[in-house]
Amino acid sequence: MQRALSFNSSPRLGVPLRFLINTPLFVLLAALLLLWAGPSALGSRWTGHALALTHLFTLGVLASAMIGAMMQILPVATGINMLAPRATSIATHLLLTVGTLGLAAGFLTVNPALFQLAILLLGGAFAWLLISGFCGLWRDRRQATKGSTEILVATRLALAALLVTVVMGLLLAASFVWPLPVSRLFTDLHSAWGLLGWVGLLVMGMSYQVIPMFQVTELYPKVLTRWLAIVVFVLLLAFGANLLRDPLGGVEIGYTLAILLLLAYGAYAYATFRLLWNRKRPQADTTTRFWHTAVFCLAACIPVWLAQIIMDADRAVTLGVLFIVGFAWSAVNGMLYKILPFLLWYNAQRDLDVALREVPKVKQILPDDMAARQYWVHLAAVAMLVAASLWPADFTRPAALLLAVSALWLAANMARALLFYRRALKNIACALAVHHGQGVGPHAGSDPS
Repeated sequence: MQRALSFNSSPRLGVPLRFLINTPLFVLLAALLLLWAGPSALGSRWTGHALALTHLFTLGVLASAMIGAMMQILPVATGINMLAPRATSIATHLLLTVGTLGLAAGFLTVNPALFQLAILLLGGAFAWLLISGFCGLWRDRRQATKGSTEILVATRLALAALLVTVVMGLLLAASFVWPLPVSRLFTDLHSAWGLLGWVGLLVMGMSYQVIPMFQVTELYPKVLTRWLAIVVFVLLLAFGANLLRDPLGGVEIGYTLAILLLLAYGAYAYATFRLLWNRKRPQADTTTRFWHTAVFCLAACIPVWLAQIIMDADRAVTLGVLFIVGFAWSAVNGMLYKILPFLLWYNAQRDLDVALREVPKVKQILPDDMAARQYWVHLAAVAMLVAASLWPADFTRPAALLLAVSALWLAANMARALLFYRRALKNIACALAVHHGQGVGPHAGSDPS
């Protein structure tokens, strides 16, 4: 059964757009930092350069993109709005952007004042977001649209995982300022809850809507959408409890839980790949290729993790590259090529009472051939980053250059779409003046295709 979509609940364009614009800019900033830092940035997960890079991606890129997507997709797919979406969007975006820059600078300089600033700004950003999100979910719980339960479950659990991630992150940041007894175990838990909880669960929940909608596939299997997010969340709780209970004696249990988590995501990767393989449109577009890359990188995390256990070798950087850049960023990059043109088309005609030829089609706003060129550079950047995680001295700077080119290309494509949209608005305004002057009556809206 297809889900009922409530397009009338869609927020104004500025609500998600400001977050989406952040994404290529922070990828470019991360690429420039990697180019400047060189091999030392990928030699260990514990260096200041590596921590700055990680948080530029997880906060500046992924959190920005996912907050924007959540604020757009949640009301359309479920009929539930966040509390005060416009004010939440403006405040959260500003606090998140400046706070992320402050945190990255703090890792690079180990300046306590910068960590204090980051704690204040990021704490405020996520507190506002979480309060708005949970209040909206509670307020509108009785008006959820038909078939949206699985999206809401994944979203609620993702927000709960974000809360855990933020609390641990603030404690870790505070340890750079004050002598707090914070164990390094908190770093592992912070990473697990942030990546497998917040990032993974929200990508999972959003994909339940955007994969069938934009890739023209069947819905995900009901048993998977009903239980997978819950299973992942329960495994994360068990993983955290085991690590805090017995950091040394619970290693085998911890490995088992970690493998179960990876297998759960492996099931999601398999289901997604199967849907994409059997999609109703036989020819793959660029977003399909991005999703193929994302699913492959997610699946690749399983053998890398197993090799780390068997060979007793640290592969944390490789796992981070595969999950953060290969899986999450590939999925986000691909979704941008569907979500942004659709948003621009929808907002160009949402208030019209006449059908106008001047309203552009979705495919005109951001043609697929433009997106395809950026995809191949992105794919090369992901492959080079994986190589750089294994052989930093040889591949780090080439990977950084490719990542920078990919980010610039994406930014140029998005800018082109926004300029096209502005020109379309002017053409629509001129056409409306002519139509109303001639007394033309109302007609049906425009076809997006």
